[in-house]
Order: sequence, then C-alpha cells, then structure tokens
Amino acid sequence: MGVYRRFMEEWMAMPVVTGQKSESEKFAGALRTYACEAMMQDNRALQAGTSHNLGQNFAKAFDLTFQSEAGTIEHAWNTSWGVSTRMIGGLIMTHGDDNGLVCPPKLAPVEVVIVPIYRKDEERAQVLEVAERIRAEIGGRERGLEDRVSVHIDARDGVKPGAKYYHWELKGVPLRLEIGPRDVASNQCVLVRRDTRAKQVVSLDGLLGTVHALLDTMQGDLFAAATARREANSHRNVRSYDELRQIMEGPGGFVYAGWNGDPAVEARVKEETKATIRCIPDPEFRSAEAPARCLVTGEPAKHEVIWARAY
Repeated sequence: MGVYRRFMEEWMAMPVVTGQKSESEKFAGALRTYACEAMMQDNRALQAGTSHNLGQNFAKAFDLTFQSEAGTIEHAWNTSWGVSTRMIGGLIMTHGDDNGLVCPPKLAPVEVVIVPIYRKDEERAQVLEVAERIRAEIGGRERGLEDRVSVHIDARDGVKPGAKYYHWELKGVPLRLEIGPRDVASNQCVLVRRDTRAKQVVSLDGLLGTVHALLDTMQGDLFAAATARREANSHRNVRSYDELRQIMEGPGGFVYAGWNGDPAVEARVKEETKATIRCIPDPEFRSAEAPARCLVTGEPAKHEVIWARAY
C-alpha cells in the first residue's frame, strides 16, 4: 500500500488511512485485503485503493500452475492490486469547491493559464508579445521536466477576461496569470491561486522561481487542509454505541472504536447506522490508547477499527 499512499498523498494531496479489511469487507475469495481509506469533504469515506492477497484460491479455480525448484507442480500464489477511475471522483470530492475543480499542481495538465487583458489592438499585440515571452521563460522546452511549468495562453477574441477566469477556475488550473498594458509598463503581473483565490502582484524578473514556489506552496496547503479536515472529523473518544449512531446521523466522519471481531456485530451496525468497518488501521493510525472494550457489546475488543459511511 506504500506506493498507493505515496501517489495519493504526494501527488493528489489526498491523505489516507491504511489498514486491513475485515472478513466481510475483504475481496471475495481473497485471504486478506488491504486498503487506503480517504475522507471526502462530506465526511464520508472513499476506498481509494486496495491490494488483495489471493493465496492459491484463484490459481486452483483456473488451474494456474508452475513447476517448483523441487520439480513438483504447484498452484501459483496470486496478488491483485488496483486503483480505478474512482480516483477522479476522489480528487474532485477532496479539493473541489462551488466554483469547480481544484487540481493539485503535481497533477494539473495546465499549471498556469495566462489571461491577457487589453482593449485596443495595439495593446493586444503588446500584451500578447509579453505573454509569449513569459510562456517561453517558464514553460520552454529547453528546460528540464522538473523545471518546466505547463503554460497556456488564453488569447481567445470575443471572450471577456471575467469569462476566461470562470472557465479556467472550473477546470481547476492552479495558477492564473493576469497581465495588461499597465502591468507590462511596470514589468509585473498578477498571480491568482485557484484554491484560496488570493491575488499577488509579482515582478516579471525571476518569475519562474516565484511560480515554482507558489505551486509548491499550493500543493502542500491542499494536503494540509485535507489532513486537518480529516483529523477534525475523526472521533477517538466515542463512549457508546448511541454516540456512534448520532455521529453517523449527524456530521459523519471516522469513528475509531473497539470491536470484538464478531461479524454479527459488524452486520448489526451496518444495518442500523449504514456505517461499515473501513479498515483495521495500521499501527501509525491507531489511537494512542487502544480501546479495551467493544463499543457495541462491551465485550473485550479484538481490534480497533474505523467505522464510517462510505461511497
């Protein structure tokens, strides 16, 4: 799960909790299933990626064999790993807002969109010349892939700047660069972050470094905000089953609680609250003090688990 987690957290800026699935939630036919669980903005869980230890079950079903070093014919041991197009939904539901997609810079096909602002034809020529120079400076192909920024100039005629702003905000482009005749005269431009919509007037000198710094900051801020939101809606001191039910009927979130390991208890909670065991969390995600009792029955807890409603 380490590869999945790294991609989701470092590239998608989507924090996840990793752990093992319960018997009823594991992949049918597998020996064990491990998962990455993310929390969306509505506090529901999304199973963002899974890996399955299939043992020899599927190899036996499909007569998949190999010759061992000892010369015997053995059934293969299989694993299955997967993420899917649900990652697109996870990206939208983790970072999106009422204005559309917010795309983390590391995943954005266009990292900077330049919107030239002008009224007269001579202004248009002047501003577009500078815009092209900016694109060559920060997105030139002579730069290495690590240094180059993907840039698009929206030079459409007949479309007002405000409409262009809305268009690219909807697409989630991380940075918008606005430049007009006065900016050209002052050797400056305006950079606007998609996530906070904060504007910053910057010099055209050293622009590449400024853009890189802003993109890196935005990537980190998106991850920090999503992590803070998850932690703010993770409940580790739930004292009773009634309290779990109230949380699921109300704000939702992740409820860390003891479970006696009985599938009947798991089924009861799912029936009564629509919450499922998302995973038995890995050690780094477990509570500092492991719950001693099952939240539902009061019996000794076999595992600490995470309950949540999920997509």
